[in-house]
Amino acid sequence: MNSAQVDAYLRRLGAEHPAWPTVDALRALHLRHLRAVPFENLSIHLGEEIVLEEKRLLDKVVGARRGGFCYELNGSFGALLAALGYDVALLAARVYGEEGRLGVPYDHLALRVRTVDGGDWLADVGFGAHSHLPLAFGDRGEQKDPGGTFRIVEAGPDAAGVRGGHGTVEAADLDVFRDGRAQYRLETRPRVLGDFVAGAWWHSTSSQSHFTRSLVCSRVTEEGGRITLSGRRLTATAADGTREERELEADEEILGVYRERFGIELDKVPTLRNPA
Repeated sequence: MNSAQVDAYLRRLGAEHPAWPTVDALRALHLRHLRAVPFENLSIHLGEEIVLEEKRLLDKVVGARRGGFCYELNGSFGALLAALGYDVALLAARVYGEEGRLGVPYDHLALRVRTVDGGDWLADVGFGAHSHLPLAFGDRGEQKDPGGTFRIVEAGPDAAGVRGGHGTVEAADLDVFRDGRAQYRLETRPRVLGDFVAGAWWHSTSSQSHFTRSLVCSRVTEEGGRITLSGRRLTATAADGTREERELEADEEILGVYRERFGIELDKVPTLRNPA
């Protein structure tokens, strides 16, 4: 990423160029990203190609002022952080689904970020409702966050009885909990963006993927709540958890919400690729 691209990305976030890659700067960038760049899967339903290459991600997130899902959001954010001097590793995770079942390999992409002053942090701007601020990677106790109470713990054996990350070199897999519920199982081995192509393809095409069966566009609000457009249902959740929901009828109203609340300009309303 060159300096012009870095400057454009920071303008997208409404952020100043940090003087040093510190934890405080990381916290500010993380929160600004969640507020400015929506978590959305609209490309899947608009027939747009999803390409996991840095330039294509920047063209979408920065140039077109769109959002994306985990591979796109954390992929682009990781590139920005690396360009700002952070030590960034892409980590693969499997998301916990119904009855505690783990999803497919490369189900999710998250970031391990090392700062000059504060150790290692789990940064994740691509999981929808999650922590608003980075989590301390090595902390095994409860971590309070505006998005909930989080814990990162060493994972036990999976359904096949295998405990990931064995031996003296590689650390154990980690389970990330939010408010007592397991969110995803994180591998600690660094990956490259191309490793996630198969996971992104599966989530973009499989009828078993929740991304092909639902429409979502969501971001954190400046007040600490969340606004979400799921198909035609608009949900505003306040920081205290109170919710207001309403159904949008006219296509013009839906396009207006995308534009005014998420900064996304569309010429047509997305329709489900795989309606139930």
